[in-house]
Amino acid sequence: MKRFQKVVVLFSLVAMVGVFAYAQDKTFYVYSDKSASGNHFIPSGWMGDYGDLKFNDQATEEAASGSTSIRITYSAKKAQGQGWAGIYWQSAANNWGSRQSGYDLTGFNKLIFKAKGKEGGEVITKVTVGGIIRDGQGNIYPYPDTLDVEYGPIKLTNEWQEYSINLAGKDLSYLNGGFCIVFNADQAVEGGQTLYLDEIYFSYDCLLKEEEKALLLPFYVYADSASLDNHFIPSGWMPATAAQDLKMQIKWEESPLSGDSCIRIEYVNKSGTRWAGIYWQNPANNWGTVPKAGFDLKEAGKLTFWARGEKGGEIINEFKMGGISSGDHIDSDSASIGPIQLTKDWKEYEIDLRGRDLSYVIGGFCWATNIDVNDPNGIVFYLDEIKYEE
Repeated sequence: MKRFQKVVVLFSLVAMVGVFAYAQDKTFYVYSDKSASGNHFIPSGWMGDYGDLKFNDQATEEAASGSTSIRITYSAKKAQGQGWAGIYWQSAANNWGSRQSGYDLTGFNKLIFKAKGKEGGEVITKVTVGGIIRDGQGNIYPYPDTLDVEYGPIKLTNEWQEYSINLAGKDLSYLNGGFCIVFNADQAVEGGQTLYLDEIYFSYDCLLKEEEKALLLPFYVYADSASLDNHFIPSGWMPATAAQDLKMQIKWEESPLSGDSCIRIEYVNKSGTRWAGIYWQNPANNWGTVPKAGFDLKEAGKLTFWARGEKGGEIINEFKMGGISSGDHIDSDSASIGPIQLTKDWKEYEIDLRGRDLSYVIGGFCWATNIDVNDPNGIVFYLDEIKYEE
């Protein structure tokens, strides 16, 4: 019996060494060239504003290697009203975890890809490896990915650049969502953007160590319209009639506090609802239904922002963070100030976060007001430099 156990252990060790040797000597491609025999995963999982996307995986005008590359054009027109769009490369076409078709990539510890913009300045909001784990209601799929790693945002140049995602220490034993790319309308180049991808593959690096993620403060909700430091998306317009009453421009270039832009918000009570507000959420339109979406902001002691009114005297009933509480994956706490009467000049405001549970934040910032405390003809106000600090 003992001899048999030794044989089994020895066989297991040999098998494990074999897997790692394969990973070190080989690459596992998502895409090398159109119709290449070594390609794996299918770009079938179109998400969000899928009508804003054009996709060509046999573009010949640009290639990092070989004869073709992937060309993606994102118009950012919000065709489905989501404010974002993305594509998942899946192990079987349209497999959102209902079928067992994933790959065991144990032994690989890095994903590499090359990318360039058509003009330069194009933004990829994030790239994800894995992540097909739960549905929109938080239920685990029958065959979920064993990892969920995000990378980005990335601002591209007009030259090919190589990027790598550290997967060291991650469980790659089942991978259905091999590669995913996501764009955000607020970060996209004005008028839309075109970019290219090539040479997407898994590899092994014997020197690569597991990353230790640390929150860096300040943690911005809004720095400038095109800043890659921005987090959260102003997607939570309230109430349902808010689109009739609100106009928001996140790239207002007249007299920002700092940088080249600020946020301009116009509120006019056209719907008769008499109140309105906007939540900055992660991801877009997340009212607590998306699992593992919250930021851990426990190191922050305050949320600061700058605001001013168009005329002075405009009243915002409440400025707030957190407080999304209707779903299964809700904010861990909330804090607010208000009402605030704005001046015509920029002024800094602060929400004290000491003693709050900031371990899971999806509602990064929010404001709300009503017409009864304001000019009945409506108000205009501005926001800038919204950030979490120590």
